[in-house]
Amino acid sequence: MHETALIAEVLKTVQQSALENNLPKVTNIKLAIGKLSMALPEALIFAFQVLKKGTVCEDAELEIEPKEIVLQCLDCTREFRPQDYHFSCPFCTGSQIKIIQGRELHIISFEGEENEHGSDCGSTPVKSQ
Repeated sequence: MHETALIAEVLKTVQQSALENNLPKVTNIKLAIGKLSMALPEALIFAFQVLKKGTVCEDAELEIEPKEIVLQCLDCTREFRPQDYHFSCPFCTGSQIKIIQGRELHIISFEGEENEHGSDCGSTPVKSQ
């Protein structure tokens, strides 16, 4: 189950950024998950619930924003969303395609409670396999 390793990396990244930004508690983490990332949202949520215990993310909620597959035909250059993983172009029937969207797996944002000095916390990408 590679979702456990992915969530472990997400938590490590968020905790490091929270520490650098003086956030003693993370309350929300939002991830972008592409349909081609091969990561199952239910497994990510389960791993998050288990691995967040004892961290600054212990009380955090995990939000998953699914990213649909968007392809570009290299023959006619038009973009399209495949139906049922049928990756040939619906406009020219070309089979040479480029994946524009759908492999994402990254942190969009996270929120936390600030300490008395205040802090801004932004988005940190996580690389996927």
